[in-house]
Amino acid sequence: MIVSAERIMNAMRRRRLLFFSMILGTLILGVAIGTMIDHTVSAARSAGSSPAPISVPSPTKLSSHFSTVAQKVEKSVVNISTETIVRRQDPSRRQFRSDPFQDFFERFFGPEMPQRRRKSQSLGSGFVVDAKGYILTNAHVVENADTITVKLHSGDEYKATVVGEDARTDLAVIRVEAEEELTAARLGDSDGMRQGDWVLAVGSPFGLEQTVTAGIISATGRKNMSDSTTAWQHFLQTDAAINQGNSGGPLVNMAGEVIGVNTAILTQPRTFGRIAGNIGIGFALPSNLATNVYNQLIEHGKVRRGAIGIRMQGDATPQTLKALGAADGKGVIVEKPDPSDGPAAKAGLQQGDVIVEVDGNKIDDTYDMHRVLSTVHPGTTITIKYIRDGRLRTTRLKAMDREDLPSVARRDSPEEEGSSKSVRLGIRAENLTPRLATQFNLSEEEGGVYVVSVEPDSIADEARIRPHDLIIEINKKPTRTIADLTNLTSELKSGMDLLFLVKRWDRGAGEVIALYLAATVP
Repeated sequence: MIVSAERIMNAMRRRRLLFFSMILGTLILGVAIGTMIDHTVSAARSAGSSPAPISVPSPTKLSSHFSTVAQKVEKSVVNISTETIVRRQDPSRRQFRSDPFQDFFERFFGPEMPQRRRKSQSLGSGFVVDAKGYILTNAHVVENADTITVKLHSGDEYKATVVGEDARTDLAVIRVEAEEELTAARLGDSDGMRQGDWVLAVGSPFGLEQTVTAGIISATGRKNMSDSTTAWQHFLQTDAAINQGNSGGPLVNMAGEVIGVNTAILTQPRTFGRIAGNIGIGFALPSNLATNVYNQLIEHGKVRRGAIGIRMQGDATPQTLKALGAADGKGVIVEKPDPSDGPAAKAGLQQGDVIVEVDGNKIDDTYDMHRVLSTVHPGTTITIKYIRDGRLRTTRLKAMDREDLPSVARRDSPEEEGSSKSVRLGIRAENLTPRLATQFNLSEEEGGVYVVSVEPDSIADEARIRPHDLIIEINKKPTRTIADLTNLTSELKSGMDLLFLVKRWDRGAGEVIALYLAATVP
């Protein structure tokens, strides 16, 4: 019995020990599992929902790069100031009114009044392209200047001489004989610029030397975007601030290379005496165009442009071009070969042909045609692709010098481009368009010459002709077209009195009014 009791007690102790061991093992296992689950959840939270730190870019990185680029080019940028001696007769002689002082002077000096001499000053910019002192700028910066002064980055000033000018692209080359070594700017490839690329404009706006502004290329290949634009110009558009005095300065890419020559801005009309200025739309002549002009000016003193001997239809619509076989509605219509024995005529081109390619360059319009031909040297053989009767054809011809064209020799072809600059009067004008004819209550047959811009201190300025005026007559002779204006101004002589009849929109009256204005040729 005793043995049996002890066995029973031992069995019970083993059961209790096993029971507690199982409980302890379960607790340990539970703690272990719980710990693992907690770590897993924490890791998931850390990987899935915790925000990653944000790295803030350095605000000085781009600014420092601008500074580096500006330092690369600043030594090559110059300030250009000019003086022009303006000779004009006393205003009393130009006014059709009685003046006792006029009678007094005429008794002693005769009917020819003494002339007043005064200086007209202007400011612009430029940049050195050759260490020997050659500087590239705009033609309008140095046009008709009697004295040109160049101020270098060092502060030294030198008198400059004009090497050559090209009015069609508004570019000029001047030279200084400097005692110091000049730093030439590096010219880049303007064709490589894309919309959105960063650029810096450097110059002397309003006489504030070495001013740098930043912006981007807003567009490339802009055409006919300013009063001074001709068919030979195309522009890079930028929102880098360009103002009066920036003309001729460089537009620079982020490699410190000049990719444009700042030339023009689009402005709002002057109102209440305020001066129109930068509104974020500026234009620069591409460096590739400037390089071609520069090389010709230093070699020949002028720009020689190729021509193929045709008259182009400038107002062709896509519908017309498609009707002539150009499926994309682009190309240049041959109005007629001119001269009749010129390269185009000899190569078989005819009226109604549509030129679509010149030497591998696609031709969309007359601007493209002028742009491509401006780079073709006279005497060069080129390939022309054109459409006739719906078929693409090819011919080859030898380009002639544009200056040898009969039409250019006669009148520099003002009618071909639809606009003209009258140097004697000091205006830039255009033929009357249907829209303008409606505005001035005229029929297109009546004609008139629309004034685009007026040069300060010119004959037109003295007569108080304004931009947007319509010149109807000069000395009682009708001026229906640019050709009429050219013929009339070619007959001007010093001392001649001029009487203009113009039409002008009078904002106060709310109507078009006719005005007689007068001036005297200096």
